[in-house]
Amino acid sequence: MAGQERNRVRVVVVGGGTAGWMTAAGLATLIPAAADVHLVESAEIGIVGVGEATLPHLRAFIQRLGIDEIAFMTATHATFKLGIDFRDFGRIGDRYVHPFGTYGQPLGGVGFHHYWLRRHHGGNPTPLGAYSAGVVAGERARFARPDPTSDALQDSFGYAYQFDATRFAPFLRTHAEARGCRRTEGRVVSVGRDERDGRVTAIHLADGTRIEGDLFVDCSGFRALLIGGELDEAWEDWSHWLPCDRAVAVPCTHAPGPIEPLTRATAMPAGWRWRIPLTTRVGNGYVYASRYCDEDTAREALLAGLEGEALAEPRLLRFRAGRRRHSWSHNVVAVGLASGFLEPLESTSIYLVQMAITALIEHFPDARVTDADRDGFNTAVDAEYDRIRDFLILHYHATTRDDSPFWDHVRTMAIPDTLADRIALWRQTAQVAHYSYGLFLEPSWLAVYLGQNIVPDGWDPRADGADPAKLDQALAALAAGIGTAIDALPPHEASLPR
Repeated sequence: MAGQERNRVRVVVVGGGTAGWMTAAGLATLIPAAADVHLVESAEIGIVGVGEATLPHLRAFIQRLGIDEIAFMTATHATFKLGIDFRDFGRIGDRYVHPFGTYGQPLGGVGFHHYWLRRHHGGNPTPLGAYSAGVVAGERARFARPDPTSDALQDSFGYAYQFDATRFAPFLRTHAEARGCRRTEGRVVSVGRDERDGRVTAIHLADGTRIEGDLFVDCSGFRALLIGGELDEAWEDWSHWLPCDRAVAVPCTHAPGPIEPLTRATAMPAGWRWRIPLTTRVGNGYVYASRYCDEDTAREALLAGLEGEALAEPRLLRFRAGRRRHSWSHNVVAVGLASGFLEPLESTSIYLVQMAITALIEHFPDARVTDADRDGFNTAVDAEYDRIRDFLILHYHATTRDDSPFWDHVRTMAIPDTLADRIALWRQTAQVAHYSYGLFLEPSWLAVYLGQNIVPDGWDPRADGADPAKLDQALAALAAGIGTAIDALPPHEASLPR
């Protein structure tokens, strides 16, 4: 953003839903002096939201917008989320939790997992998750908001939310409109372009309304009305690495028992199924590859596995993994599904929306969009998509399953060099590669590597300095201390808004 005073940029957000209203609320709240926000959506066009699990980054977004957490959770029927419970991915019968937090504590500059690896190879059977407060709290359905200033065991985790996505957009709409965002109901039927440079100048609605703007944000979902339909920005297809291209989804009633602060992902013959517990219902879905499974089979498998009574007819979703070659082209910025799609295995969809909004604000132009604005935004967005892609591929490729054509394919397929190099480094040195940009940090990669049985034969030699018996005692004391601290927390349900 330029340092001098300037006119506000006329921002036209095309499409509502989660991406549209997150964008509108973010711009109207965080840069009101720079952006005049006008959102256009049509009630004729539905939204994709079927019940969302999120990442801890959403908490920061809500806080930045000045939204009260309790009000947000009440409006969206939200529960807390401490991680993802993965089942049957490495092999049938396996289970691990990918937590929002760390494992143990470094000692002498050496990562905790090196000490764990040493004793694991020495015969100590305690799983890595026993040394994570987030894993233990999730498995025991305990929760209290952690104190970010504390180094106590019970505070060494983060949290996110599980909520009804269909309620999130209306909640944000109220927030955005209260901060000056205008909304127009209407269906876009044509787009005006500048003949000299190709930038979009206006959108035309079915009722004849013409809406002009300086910057257009395409939040029109898979239709990608502006970035794809009008500008024909190329799509990079990643379905050869991430072959799941369908999902059937249905809510059901809760089974008796506590509401878990975990999203569950269970591997299935042609993909995986999700379970997302909200306060009022449980969201369920089967994400599958249509090459290996038809809709009727997926639907039957989903309904057969419900824990309670189905509350609606199963809904079919179609998608394709990949991203735009450029998510910002001319004066059009694609956010959400118009920009790209990565299946919800690690709950990254809303994060990718939030990330794009943050990058847009950081590179927000004046009325004259420059190459520097576009290039900076596209570099940031591309890096996030590419690295999340690799992390998702790891969940499929790191398996010994050979019980179905789907798992045979993902186990034996060629993977991106960037991921192959990371796996090789881990196998050879027990090190997790680091990079400047990227969502998933070392604990996340540790969770999946070890949870899906990619176990290095060695470890950092500095971890050999501790006496084995004393190290086992220290590890046992740490696990016991975490268990005691977590048992002192209230049940998850007691922490939910009432």
